[in-house]
This record gives sequence, structure tokens and C-alpha cells, in this order.
Amino acid sequence: MIRLLVCIAILLAGMLPAQAERLISGISNDTVQITSSFDGERMTFFGTIAPEAGAEQRYVEGPYQVVIVVLGPTQDRVARKKTNNFGIWLNTEQVEFKRFPSYFHVLSSKRLLEITDIATLNQNFILPESHAMVPNQAGFMKTLNFGRELIRLMSGEGLFGVQESGVQFMSDNFYQAQLILPSSAPPGPYIAQTYVFKNGALIARKSDGFAVRKIGFERFLALSSTQQPLLYGLACVVLALFTGWLGGVLFRR
Repeated sequence: MIRLLVCIAILLAGMLPAQAERLISGISNDTVQITSSFDGERMTFFGTIAPEAGAEQRYVEGPYQVVIVVLGPTQDRVARKKTNNFGIWLNTEQVEFKRFPSYFHVLSSKRLLEITDIATLNQNFILPESHAMVPNQAGFMKTLNFGRELIRLMSGEGLFGVQESGVQFMSDNFYQAQLILPSSAPPGPYIAQTYVFKNGALIARKSDGFAVRKIGFERFLALSSTQQPLLYGLACVVLALFTGWLGGVLFRR
């Protein structure tokens, strides 16, 4: 029995990969501050692929491929379809998406379908369309069609995107990528999910977080609109009346 167990252990050891890799990654800044003059922020993502802690090998061998998915705060969204009924455009169909990303951008070292298969991409929500295929009571095909249209509209606003040459390897195991966060990026917590592939297989992953938040007067307005809506509404009315009165005085002169 002991001899049999030893043989099984040797066989299992031979089936394990010769080396194990781990990912060490980072972001240039962990907080993006939105002010009245905010016109976007350049983010830099970088990292290195190293042997697993405690491993005997001192270096790792590629080639490796890296995919970075930058995901913004999720929120409920409704995609609607308008049809022309006797000259009047009306919303006739709609699909609600729960916890849909408000921002989604993919950076990769080469074409995604050259890195791994489409099943792995969808399983890890790397493709934008992956978020349009979540289970929904509207049905699979309707959810997929409405989801694609929602992604198309958000892509036009710069909130969704794919850069299949956005990751550059500076050496065999060190990479960096840059992404310009648009001025329309919604505030909230963001996650940068980094995936490392080798020969089509996912071998390592790591998550790094950063925050986009409003400061100064913009933060005061945002908080007031949600925490004190009555006071915020009255302040807007007073400000509008004052602006109208001031404009009338100036133009009379």
C-alpha cells in the first residue's frame, strides 16, 4: 500500500506545472479627484510576473499575455426601444440590467481571441458583451440585443472601450499600460482586474482598486442632491431667480 501511494504521488507531481507564477501589479494613483476643471486623468497600470513565493526557480519564462479590465461602479440601467407609431416615437420595449457597469474598458497585449478562447473571455467577463449575457427575465436573445445597444451607446460616450494593443511589455515579464479616464467617468470605486495568460491558459490574476471622487463645491452639490433634496431644490430655484435678475440688470445697462 505504501509503495502504491508513493507511485501515485510521483505521477501527480509529474502532472503539476514545472513552475508557478504570481502577479505583482500596481496603479499610478489610487484616487482621482474631480473638480470643475477636470478634463480627464491619465492612469498607468504596471506589473511584473514573478515566481510564486517559496518557489525554487529564480525567474519565469513566457511568453505571457496580459489583459487589464477597468471596471467602474455598477448601477441599475434600463435600455429602451423606440418605435414610430403614426408619427409619434414611443418607448415600446425595454430591458432592465441589474448592477451594470457604469464604466468598462479593456486593455490587452494583443487581440483577445489570440490570447485565449471566447469561453474563457466570457467566463471572466473580459468582453463587453459578457455583461449583456447575464440571466434576465426578458430572455437571452432580447437581453443580448438590448445589452449590445446599451454598450454601443455607452461606447459613444467614452464609457466602454477595448484597446487590444493597450498593454506593452517592457521586458519578458514586465508590462505597463496607460488609460485616459474621461471627464464623464462617474464617481465611485473602481477595480482594475489584471489577467495573465500563457499558451491560452489563465495562470494568474490580481485586483487593484482606486477611487474617483468629487471634491470641493462639486462634492457639496452631489451630496446635497441626494442627502438633502428639498434644500438642494430650493437653492437651485433661488440661484436661477438670482441669475435671471442679474442678467436683466446687466442687459438693461
